[in-house]
Amino acid sequence: MELNLSLMTILLYYFLVLNFFTFFQIAFDKWQVKKGKKRIPERTLLSFTFFGGTIGSGLAMLIFRHKTAKTNYLWKFWTIVFIQIAIIYLSFHFEILDYKI
Repeated sequence: MELNLSLMTILLYYFLVLNFFTFFQIAFDKWQVKKGKKRIPERTLLSFTFFGGTIGSGLAMLIFRHKTAKTNYLWKFWTIVFIQIAIIYLSFHFEILDYKI
């Protein structure tokens, strides 16, 4: 049996796993806050967001109401979102990525 995974399939699994992981990291950080224990650094949470965990991060922030009142964190989060949108747009505009149905 030959394993033939396309780049898009690999990226799909990468982003799926990363978003689940990011979601649970933010949930865990919120749990740590409630228990008064050591927290996950913001830099770590934002790094997972930057590398593709944006949806998981955003959903976790809304569901657990975590980091939603920290203006500094929100600015960094939305800057990452804007950068990712720009990268995706430019990738399609310059035909680095191609969308075919």
